[in-house]
Amino acid sequence: MQREEKLVARSKNGDIDAFEELVSLYERKIYTITYRLMGNREDASDLAQETFLRAFQSLGGFRGEASFSTWICRIATNVCRDELRKRYRLAADSLDERLTLEESQVGRQFASNEPGPDEICERRELQSIIQGFINALSPEFRLTLVLRDILGYSYEEIAKQLDCSPGTVKSRLSRARNYLKDKLLAEKEQNSRHERLYG
Repeated sequence: MQREEKLVARSKNGDIDAFEELVSLYERKIYTITYRLMGNREDASDLAQETFLRAFQSLGGFRGEASFSTWICRIATNVCRDELRKRYRLAADSLDERLTLEESQVGRQFASNEPGPDEICERRELQSIIQGFINALSPEFRLTLVLRDILGYSYEEIAKQLDCSPGTVKSRLSRARNYLKDKLLAEKEQNSRHERLYG
């Protein structure tokens, strides 16, 4: 922790090498956040870079009230939230609104008990399907779900990052989880029907 504090102090004084060390300490963590929130590598890479740029520009305002890790993760979350809001303009929309998703024409099977290449392929396909459903969520629901269920933040940490109450976090999380559950059940039913007809 002391090494990080020294790097932050040096970076505040304009030491680019020290800031590059901070980047190397956090680049994997920040990329993970941006990838999970955006759902693709190009956006994740761009927004991770944007996070570090904003962090460098705002370093003078970092007072150490929270850890540097918490501070830069919050910047990453805000960068992604801004991009999602700009892109989808769904900040005030409801989960109840109908969403149009591209339907796959290929029947899928879920992973069997036998390990092997087929199982690996199916798991990747299922992950891709789940990420597609996550991507269809409005920004606030997506942020809440990813921060809690994928990145493991507490309700209080999420509430601080998203400027809302823990109760709002729990409500959004419940609705997002129910949405995913319904979509996955519908996907499974569609696959079962396809197998019965063409299997």
